[in-house]
Amino acid sequence: MSTVIYPSPIFGPVHSRRLGISLGINLLPADGKVCSFDCIYCECGFNADHRPKLPMPTREEVARRLEEKLQQMSSEGQLPDVLTFAGNGEPTSHPHFAEIIDDTIRLRNQYCPRAKVSVLSNSTMIQRPEVHDALMRVDNNILKLDTVDPDYINKVDRPNGHYDVEAIVERMKAFHGHIVIQTLFMKGEASPLPSPKGEGAFSVDNTGEEYVGPWLNAVKEIAPQQVMVYTIDRETPAQGLLKATHEELDAIRDRVIAMGIACSASY
Repeated sequence: MSTVIYPSPIFGPVHSRRLGISLGINLLPADGKVCSFDCIYCECGFNADHRPKLPMPTREEVARRLEEKLQQMSSEGQLPDVLTFAGNGEPTSHPHFAEIIDDTIRLRNQYCPRAKVSVLSNSTMIQRPEVHDALMRVDNNILKLDTVDPDYINKVDRPNGHYDVEAIVERMKAFHGHIVIQTLFMKGEASPLPSPKGEGAFSVDNTGEEYVGPWLNAVKEIAPQQVMVYTIDRETPAQGLLKATHEELDAIRDRVIAMGIACSASY
């Protein structure tokens, strides 16, 4: 099984299926994964397999390295479309996330004012006022909501600690539309997982109406500016996972659009 562990604090630029030319900002250690989820489809692998020994980058290091990279890209005439907080885990878990967002907006305005600032988050920290306020300041506040079914979340997203999806949906509503919902749809049956939770094989198909219908209701309540539906694109740590089809993603996308909400599908 191959996994992707990203450099830190800056990586890329890379071409994103959903965002364009993206310069990555990784607030997690460069030698491992730190995440409040342990998703069975994560390209970075399972948390237990990649325990980092290095610390998170400091606020000062992130700003310095980002400015150096933007200066280089500017001199080469290749400016990014987006500055994307992503990488080896959950970016909002960094203790100075809010301050780093402010630094990034300042540097964006100086070097590439047309670029967007995006954050890819699993939504687990949005109850923190400083995280909520920082996400309100970015252009693309992209928050994960794979389903509203607690059993599916516990088996597939595998939160570390308590996770109340109803509370998460309520917190998403508090962004008053300044939010992009990101949802991964897939099919197949996951093989037994090597974890203390001891799951046997189980279906991961969330493309059926029993999942899509309640998810659509939650999306309507949240009223985001946009929804992004996508499927697995790289090798996954769990075996047996399959891509959702173009037809399935398109059908879900069209139902979101029918509610008056912009939606894109990535295959």
